[in-house]
Amino acid sequence: MSEKINETNETSQPEQDVSELLQIRRDKLTALQQAGRDPFAITACPRDITAQEIRDRFEELENCDVCIAGRVMSWRDMGKASFLDIHDRSGRIQVYLKIDQVGEESYNDLKSYWDLGDIVSIKGYVFRTRRGEISVHAKEIKLLSKSLLPMPEKFHGLKDTDLRYRQRYLDLIVNPEVKDTFIKRSEIVRTIRNFLDEKSYIEVETPVLSNIAGGATARPFITHHNTLDIDMYLRIATELHLKRLIVGGMERVYEIGRIFRNEGMDVKHNPEFTTIELYEAYTDYCGMMEITENMIHECAMKSCGTDKITYQGEEVDLAVPFKRLSMNDAIKEYTGIDFLSFKGDTEKAIAVAKEFGLVTKGTDRWGDIMSLVFEEKVEENLLQPTFIYDYPVEVSPLTKRRQDCPELVERFELFITRRELANAYSELNDPIDQRGRFMHQMELREAGDEEANMIDEDFLTSLEYGMPPTGGMGMGIDRLVMLLTDSASIRDVLLFPTMKPRD
Repeated sequence: MSEKINETNETSQPEQDVSELLQIRRDKLTALQQAGRDPFAITACPRDITAQEIRDRFEELENCDVCIAGRVMSWRDMGKASFLDIHDRSGRIQVYLKIDQVGEESYNDLKSYWDLGDIVSIKGYVFRTRRGEISVHAKEIKLLSKSLLPMPEKFHGLKDTDLRYRQRYLDLIVNPEVKDTFIKRSEIVRTIRNFLDEKSYIEVETPVLSNIAGGATARPFITHHNTLDIDMYLRIATELHLKRLIVGGMERVYEIGRIFRNEGMDVKHNPEFTTIELYEAYTDYCGMMEITENMIHECAMKSCGTDKITYQGEEVDLAVPFKRLSMNDAIKEYTGIDFLSFKGDTEKAIAVAKEFGLVTKGTDRWGDIMSLVFEEKVEENLLQPTFIYDYPVEVSPLTKRRQDCPELVERFELFITRRELANAYSELNDPIDQRGRFMHQMELREAGDEEANMIDEDFLTSLEYGMPPTGGMGMGIDRLVMLLTDSASIRDVLLFPTMKPRD
């Protein structure tokens, strides 16, 4: 009994029960195994070319023998001849089979035992059909792996987003644009590495497990080390270890790695995500602005071929230089409030927050409220790339103060499409000031703020040996990929996003 053979597949045939279709596939496998032709016993295939290479080199390869391999994604049965569409990592190629070319036994095996989704190899020669389609004319065929589950119905594909994220392997098979997104992600990461390597940065690896959850304001994941019998934290940032390397004289370092934060999940957040953090001695946050904008521009040109992109229907211009605006000037532009006219005055700041209907915490100070007003009233306006710089010291515990205004620090965040993409500092290298700020963070932690920084004594010790003036920047790789692939959700750019287990 044949369960298909056409361009649609078995799940489009309501008259057949799904369990029956599954059994049919298993029966075919059993028959092959009993005949000594177990496809799972095959260990390798002499594939020598991909579908895209055949298309690109057709004039050179016409009438030449090739061996291709891939998954059968459609099948048009014409009796003693058939057309198959074979998909490999590079895309699709059509295969033409005739019974008198591949042999009656092989052709009957194909019709009796092959299904959509099976992985096969084809040896044959390259030609162009009468309709002009570049194809492979088969001379020898082989089944390499049996698909025991049917593919999703062709014309509707795999649309359920929950199922797509849970079964990414299936999503990649039936939705080619998904694979394109992850190919582009790889190109973006490679571009970042090349960009920094050319500037004499050294790529390093720092611990994922640590005794201290430091370097960011976030709630950590906690685990337990049995041998040492101590609790440890999955890192929430790579910052403090990378700065230790600056102290050690490495001067230019970066790390692309996974970060873990035990926080909420939405279209912009996943509990584990990827960042690039880089640190350079003898520069400051202005130097980091230049590196950041040039890196993003390079990524856009390499992955998109242009610095004029569209994100979710809106035009975004990534040409350099990006716009620069101080936080205070941004707040003045969009609210009319000048926080620097009453700098340090927490009571006045609380009154301003109340005017905007914003709720403050009992531990909030002038700078906390300034940052809150910016988040709630300004961020939503920042579509085009904009560096927002000079943050209040209260929300920047690892950043060097401005000499002319100690209430502010030399920090910027880059906003594109109304969301933060990068964060950078002139790094605080005064161990005494740093200890004081850590102490304030501990006070917040003791008051119930689980995201406040812990005191890292070893990091403070490293600063006491002396860290040169340093600029540092961290950027979310996932958000950059979202921007450059026009992806609405972070889950669309993570191969295996975090999902709640099914019951």
